[in-house]
Amino acid sequence: MCAQMMTTWRHVPRYLVTRRGASSSACAGAINFVPTSRSIEPSDLERIQDFVSRARCLFVITGAGLSTESGIPDYRSEGVGLYARTDRRPMQHVEFLRSAKSRQRYWARNYMGWPQFSSHKPNSAHLALRDWEAQGKVHWLVTQNVDALHSKAGHQRLTELHGCTHRVVCLGCGVLSPREDLQRRFTEMNPGWAAEAGSVAPDGDVFLEDEQVQHFRVPSCQSCGGILKPEVTFFGDSVNRSTVQFVHERLAESDAVFVAGSSLQVYSAYRFLLAASERPIPVAILNIGATRADHMAELRVSARCGEVLPVIQPC
Repeated sequence: MCAQMMTTWRHVPRYLVTRRGASSSACAGAINFVPTSRSIEPSDLERIQDFVSRARCLFVITGAGLSTESGIPDYRSEGVGLYARTDRRPMQHVEFLRSAKSRQRYWARNYMGWPQFSSHKPNSAHLALRDWEAQGKVHWLVTQNVDALHSKAGHQRLTELHGCTHRVVCLGCGVLSPREDLQRRFTEMNPGWAAEAGSVAPDGDVFLEDEQVQHFRVPSCQSCGGILKPEVTFFGDSVNRSTVQFVHERLAESDAVFVAGSSLQVYSAYRFLLAASERPIPVAILNIGATRADHMAELRVSARCGEVLPVIQPC
């Protein structure tokens, strides 16, 4: 823990995720979602090690590139991301709010994809970052991912910037509940419903035709009868202001920023690189392919997170 830290921590509520057995290697088939990259040069490893060693309070930002090695696809990776492989686009916030049919379609697809999506395990990169935290190197970790893999790995000093699919929120009364509970309610309400599904998308849903979901029943909140939504930030929505402020405070207490597996194309995370640049706080980026903040980084390495992070010593 950082010696200069004087803040009294304000808890950012999040449901605890049951920790499954973690795997230090990528899941079978996961390589299909990892962009092609060259093996890292020894000199680049030395530069990353030097950057991490010099930091006393490391602020870490992670993105989808960290979880592709666990078998979860991302949106933007060249050749293997969802946008490159299909013409599908993620659910929009306004569409979910306005259309009961859109919510029915979303939840039917999510119901089918949940058993596979929720079973993914942390990979060696998640576990390495957890070890960095345990040894006092990581001051705070902010993830753009909604897959709960950092929680499964055992991270404590964590903000899930875009929420987590393992939680469900009622838009009426604000009650949070575990996603597993909703899965049981779906099964109870749709005993004869079945559909043949395609592959799982980055946020856990699968592709189904409209006629496949027309008889799927969606439960309401058990407390108030309101609309249920995954506790995630859909495209077109914005991150809660108090969460953004909390993360800015953690950044202000840090002396270095390390980005792992994110192109930083989404402003919700990019804003923290802008803030780091203004202070200034040194930035290192580990990601396959270019990022929006490459011009701000003193160190930029293109390689797999699972190849690099486990061999870096948090000393």
